[in-house]
Amino acid sequence: MPPEMQPDMQRQQRRVVWVLVAAQIMGGLGIGATVSVGALLAAQVSGSDAWSGMASTMSTLGAAILALPLARYAAARGRRVALATGSALAASSAVLLIVAAAVPSFPLLLLAFALAGAGAATNLQARFAATDLASPRHRGRDLSLVVWSTTIGSVLGPNLIEPGEAIGSALGMPTLTGPFLFALGAQIITVLVYAVFLRPDPLLTAREALGVTTKEPPRLGFSTLRVNPTARFSVAAVSLSHATMVALMAMTPVHLYGHGASLAIVGFTISLHVAGMFALSPVFGWLSDRLGRLPVLLGGQALLLAALVTAWLGSESAPLVVVSLVLLGLGWSASTISGSAMLVDAVPVGDRPGVQGVSDLLMNLAGAAGGALAGPVLIMLGYSGLGAAAMLLVAVVLGWAILRSSKRVVAA
Repeated sequence: MPPEMQPDMQRQQRRVVWVLVAAQIMGGLGIGATVSVGALLAAQVSGSDAWSGMASTMSTLGAAILALPLARYAAARGRRVALATGSALAASSAVLLIVAAAVPSFPLLLLAFALAGAGAATNLQARFAATDLASPRHRGRDLSLVVWSTTIGSVLGPNLIEPGEAIGSALGMPTLTGPFLFALGAQIITVLVYAVFLRPDPLLTAREALGVTTKEPPRLGFSTLRVNPTARFSVAAVSLSHATMVALMAMTPVHLYGHGASLAIVGFTISLHVAGMFALSPVFGWLSDRLGRLPVLLGGQALLLAALVTAWLGSESAPLVVVSLVLLGLGWSASTISGSAMLVDAVPVGDRPGVQGVSDLLMNLAGAAGGALAGPVLIMLGYSGLGAAAMLLVAVVLGWAILRSSKRVVAA
């Protein structure tokens, strides 16, 4: 990049980050409002509590399925169009959820939840959009600020259940669909924020500055992973860390409630876990810029391991379970932010959207698998055994990191 362009790029990057932060707050608000009543609505429409988990399952699968198309759209048209499209799909899912409840139709409801995954897929892509124009020494910081901003909407969203239901009732809407009005409004605002303010497009601007044109076909994401060992490692680390987090987090409410904890304690524990996931993300982003991506990633794995050991040894103690969930959130945050920044560092700008889409795809699939397998493991081995079993995922990441380091030493 020519030196005379750098101040202008820095100004553009600051604008991009603030636009992404604003959009993430609104997008998180939409997702939070949907997730807060999703399981209840699934049980109501299906007529059985056994189907309540399909709300989160279909949303996760939807996010995984939509990750690659949105990434390819970004590669072809830029971040602005891709992010606005993803948010528009999330907005349409809110309308479809209301219709499915009114009919009522459980298959239509499942389709609507899958489409709602577009919101999560868009939020994940937004963190990479924060790195398009960022200098290498600030990528972790900028990425983490966008990740952190999601917390605001995600925390506020669940608190909109009662006012949403009051509005829905006044409008004659089906029970439990009122909060989706907030989701619809938030996603529409998100579309407008991206479409109007994300100019110039960060990805297209970065390509232009580096002389990369859209006429040069980008390498597909899986092709990049085959030939780029650093990208392969970072994607695996992020995906396995996500699976570790989801596996233990998903079963913690079941474990606590089954051992006599009140719903207030369960809610408080999950709130602290979410705080651990996002509250310190700017700190981990700053550390990854200062200390390097790998040291922070390994620190994240150490935090995950500490969380699992605490769950293993303290499964019968509610305070220790709370400590475990906080450590779990912190470990996820450090690993995800440093691993994502490592992926950006390792891949040329023209190939980034494709491999980032694959990363989000695998991350969501790993989370879905972790949540699905955690239930049978909990039944067979208990919460303590689940903590011990999840250590295998951390061991894979640590072993892979040691193997990479030993190869570098031999090569030197």
